This record gives sequence, C-alpha cells and structure tokens, in this order.
Amino acid sequence: MERIDGRLYDELRPITITRNFNKYAEGSVLIEAGETKVICTATVDEKVPPFLRGKGNGWITAEYSMLPRATQTRNMREILRPSGRTMEIQRLIGRALRSVVDLKALGERTIWLDCDVLQADGGTRTASITGAFLALADAIKFLKDNNSIQVFPIRNFVSAVSVGIVDGQKMLDLRFSEDSKAQVDMNVVMTDEGQIVEIQGTGEEFPFTRADLDEMLNLAEKGIFELIEIQKKMLSDVINEVKNE
Repeated sequence: MERIDGRLYDELRPITITRNFNKYAEGSVLIEAGETKVICTATVDEKVPPFLRGKGNGWITAEYSMLPRATQTRNMREILRPSGRTMEIQRLIGRALRSVVDLKALGERTIWLDCDVLQADGGTRTASITGAFLALADAIKFLKDNNSIQVFPIRNFVSAVSVGIVDGQKMLDLRFSEDSKAQVDMNVVMTDEGQIVEIQGTGEEFPFTRADLDEMLNLAEKGIFELIEIQKKMLSDVINEVKNE
C-alpha cells in the first residue's frame, strides 16, 4: 500500500540529522523526520535534584516544547505551566534515556535534554527521543574527554518510532495526516538489543487484538533498528566506547 507521501506502509520518512547544531551546548542535534524538525540540546549541570544529593548517582531529565508556529495554527507559549501533554512527553523522553545509562557512573551531575519542536508533522516525541540520545552521547563524550568521568556510562542505543492502524492498514512512522485519522495509535521505545523500554498504545476508534499488537511491534522494531543504525553512523567516534565499557 502506497501512502500520501509515496512511502510503503513499512517505510520510515527520510531522516536527516545535523550533529553539533548548537555551538554552546555540550551536545546538540537537529533531527528531521520528513517535515517534523526538532532541535535537541544536552546541557551538563554539576548538581543533582535534592532527592539524589549525597547518593553518588547522576540524573538525566528532559524538557519538551513546541514553537508557536510549529503547527498549522499558532499555539500559545506554555510560559507559566506546561500542559499535561507536554509534561507527559518530557517524562517519556527522560525515562527512555535513563533506561540505557548507568547513572552511578555519571556521578553526581544532571544532564538536561531540551527538545524544541521547530515544525511538527507527527512523531515529535519519538523524533525527540531519537535525537536526544545523540545529544546525550555527545555530552557524555564531552565529560569523558575532559576526565570528568572515568567510565562511559551508556549501555545501549535507544530510539523510538510511531506505528498505527490507518484505514485498516498497519503503518510505520505516521505523519500528522495519518495520525489524525488513525484507528490505533502507538509509540514504541526500544534499545538496539530489541528490549522494549515503553509502549504507548491507544485504540482511538475501536479495540485492537493481540495479533494486531504483535504486528505493530514488529513494524516498530524494524523502524527502530533502522533508526539505530543511523545513530551508530552518526556516532562513529563514540560507538566503540558504548560497546566496550
């Protein structure tokens, strides 16, 4: 089945990643998945939240936001308090990244990942996870190169992608026009070893079966492994440290 943008049902959108996009951040990328564009920056903060002080563990956390004209109509800036959706997404990003990092090896410091959506056409949270991992890896490389840490604490690569059922067809990497009419919408986060970090799935119009779930997870795994291969190529100077530590 061919889609509106010419892709096959099991095909990712074209992915473009620009590393070191921000000259000030310890790690940064611009990730483009089709028409979705997200800047992910990593900042090293030499302290941890109060609940971790004195415990010898580090922390990784995320903030997520959309620029007012990231979508077809202007969104109000979330100045006073993030919306429930924003809070849910930034917690998801933080959980995904913490799942593949040895926080004790990071030491008592925090790495902040800021994911700012420049343009949204579906899949902003999954693109944020894929891009934020790259920014995180560069920030950790910065720490290792400066002898701030002795052990490279990333254990696995991690990425994410959306899948769903649209007009009865299971599809990978939904753009907005597909996501907005999907009967089932799902986001999957997975490591390079095929371990599942998180599944967010909803039957928007009707329940879906266990067989449907298995097929969608297979689609997601295919897409995530392709994304992780892109990550590995981008981090060719870091990948050996991830594997050897």
